[in-house]
Amino acid sequence: MMKKTPIPFDPSLPIIKIVKTYEETFVKMELEMDDDTHDMLVEWGKEEATDKDYVNIAIGCGLKAYLDKDKDEQETP
Repeated sequence: MMKKTPIPFDPSLPIIKIVKTYEETFVKMELEMDDDTHDMLVEWGKEEATDKDYVNIAIGCGLKAYLDKDKDEQETP
């Protein structure tokens, strides 16, 4: 699998208002597969993913980056 490059947090983004939340149960799995299977699943995911899916991924990554940065700043004397 490809290594993820962290996306820098940009505090100048516009305000995003949360209008509703949904509780979802899911399981994260660590999978082993050959490269061809991985590539096929990536393409399949790209075909099925919606803009809303990408926005949700981005929001989650942004929140994690913000919390990680805040935690690092609090731990630094």
